[in-house]
Amino acid sequence: MPTEPLYRADAYASECAARVLAAGPEGVVLDRSVFYPQAGGQPGDAGLLRWAGGEMPVANAVKGPGESVLHLPAAGAALPPMGAEVVAVLDWARRHRHMRMHTTLHLLCSLIPGAGVTGGQIGAERSRLDFDLPDPPAKEWLTERLNALIAADHPVGERWIEEAELDASPGLVRTLSVQPPRGAGRIRLIRIGPEAAPVDLQPCGGTHVRSTREIGQVAVTKLESKGRQNRRVYVALVGE
Repeated sequence: MPTEPLYRADAYASECAARVLAAGPEGVVLDRSVFYPQAGGQPGDAGLLRWAGGEMPVANAVKGPGESVLHLPAAGAALPPMGAEVVAVLDWARRHRHMRMHTTLHLLCSLIPGAGVTGGQIGAERSRLDFDLPDPPAKEWLTERLNALIAADHPVGERWIEEAELDASPGLVRTLSVQPPRGAGRIRLIRIGPEAAPVDLQPCGGTHVRSTREIGQVAVTKLESKGRQNRRVYVALVGE
């Protein structure tokens, strides 16, 4: 029972009509959804499912079997009836912060070329990336350069390539701990900047803003050593 991933076609869609394919304490499966399921360091979306006579707060969205999305009910929440027509509504403010943060982390990657990414986590308040790097740049330099890239208002786009094209360009993959999903024959690339000379280009299945200016001001708040060559860089949105 696959769920049509509307978030992939339009990251700005904040609600949609859908039909319930399955409902239980392990989660609710819809035939289509704007909810992003937790993956690749990006949290799953939260929000509501509404139907005639009831609503269910969604605490999280995760991947289910067979390309489905499980909408996890909050504790004690009522479940929609099987086959019911519902409206799935995102906690948009939270999702949009995740989009801004995710795009920021791609910009951060562009400032530390050549270093593999060993881990990462996106949050609404603070995000981080871990780099295989003995000596990272100073946080003040990173903050200045990130905000310059954001202010430049670079467009953010996507394109799809065949798996064979990725095999021919292994340098596109920055993450050492998580590899792009394979088996479907195609890989989604997120591009920041013009096609001819991108600021950043790498495989990614997450949600992003349309242009860097939409991110707003950011700050690199902390650098941490997490091993002999593992350096953790924390980033936060400023003023919100």
